[in-house]
Amino acid sequence: MQDLSLHILDIVENSIDAGATKIEIMIDENLKKNLLKIMIKDNGKGMDKKTLKKVLDPFYTTKTVRRVGLGLSLFAQSVREAEGNIKIKSKKGKGTVVNAVLTYNHIDRKPLGNMCDTIMALIGTRGNEIDFVYEHCKDNKCFRLDTKEIKDVLNGIPINNPEVIKFLREKIKKEISRIKAG
Repeated sequence: MQDLSLHILDIVENSIDAGATKIEIMIDENLKKNLLKIMIKDNGKGMDKKTLKKVLDPFYTTKTVRRVGLGLSLFAQSVREAEGNIKIKSKKGKGTVVNAVLTYNHIDRKPLGNMCDTIMALIGTRGNEIDFVYEHCKDNKCFRLDTKEIKDVLNGIPINNPEVIKFLREKIKKEISRIKAG
């Protein structure tokens, strides 16, 4: 995968397949500490200890339609290439948390990519049935979007309504630009 946002999308799709109804995505770009932190947390079905031990093995998958499970293993490889580390915690029936910490300015770190498109793809396709929380910080500037809060304000209008999608896309682009501005 060309950038980290595609890895994030893939991991979130795994969360959706695991029955998650709430998924949190947090990005923390800390230039002072030279770190990029990525956290994806879900309330899906979680994994038992045996599955958790195998989850980074590219030849292991719980899916029956294919024999490989490249998503997390490719993400872990990208993290390690940037002198980072990845930790995965999961509890059966409670959910899973994927935490990755990468060296921000490492020459082999993949670009973060287009997080706006990633979040909008998730909201546009699954936003009506799943609550997404997206928090993105760069140094001391942060942006947070909670689709449950938005759905409460929309009062029955689907969050994937084209006008709502257009508004959210512009809002996310504007906020990401704001926090990335030096």
